[in-house]
Amino acid sequence: MTNSNRIKQEKKVIAQMIAIYCRRRHRPSDGGLCAECDALLNYAMARLDRCPKGEAKSSCRKCDIHCYAPIQRKQVRDVMKYVGPRMLFINPAAAIRHLLNELK
Repeated sequence: MTNSNRIKQEKKVIAQMIAIYCRRRHRPSDGGLCAECDALLNYAMARLDRCPKGEAKSSCRKCDIHCYAPIQRKQVRDVMKYVGPRMLFINPAAAIRHLLNELK
């Protein structure tokens, strides 16, 4: 997978995970994202756009460069902790692809 494809795939997965988390935890009335989750999604997208690893990008969790500020890193960890186990039932292909990338 090329870097641009990897970045696109990671953006897609983090967007799905934040949307699931927000819908189930914050229950926004308009069906979109609450302000907090929308800000987190925009932050994550900006960080992925500026990934300093480029072609050698690993998963963010395994990276030795921490691009996220501590608050956003905790928020993403909370999202992943909640949604991660559920992804196998919600989007099995994305969950399996993510697990395989974690093994690299």
